[in-house]
Amino acid sequence: MSQENRFQVDVIEFPEILVAAIEHRGLPNKLGETLARFITWRKLNKLPPSKSRTFNFIYDDPATTVPENYRFDIGCSIDQKVADENFGIVNKKIPAGSYAMIKHIGSDDTLGEAIQFLVSDWITHSGYELRDFPITLERVSFFPEVSEHEMVTHVYLPIHNQNS
Repeated sequence: MSQENRFQVDVIEFPEILVAAIEHRGLPNKLGETLARFITWRKLNKLPPSKSRTFNFIYDDPATTVPENYRFDIGCSIDQKVADENFGIVNKKIPAGSYAMIKHIGSDDTLGEAIQFLVSDWITHSGYELRDFPITLERVSFFPEVSEHEMVTHVYLPIHNQNS
């Protein structure tokens, strides 16, 4: 099966979204600790996934980045800015604009294939260029609410027309 048939890419217009996030910096194998802190903060602030969309910002490829320099943010949509120094929560915005999107169904083990397809194959032949914003994941459904093979993640690549 060719990559083009395996991944359906849709170009969508995305509105600006305010996000409360924890910035993970450092060893990828410590990401679970950052995630646990974020989940605790989210529960304390009554922002469950059913009320607040879940996002990740991917700045680096863990396969090609020195582990100490790895960057990954975990966040959720919010209606107004928040600050919580105890948990390291910062305010971020997903900028409005065009995004290439793949709907990925299944385990995170195969998520990298979809990301790699977007940033290597698709963008090269698309007529679009990358914008200056990280790859964004929206966790639509995730474990343990659904089985790993049923998880849904939207992969967003920020783009603009080459002639813009």
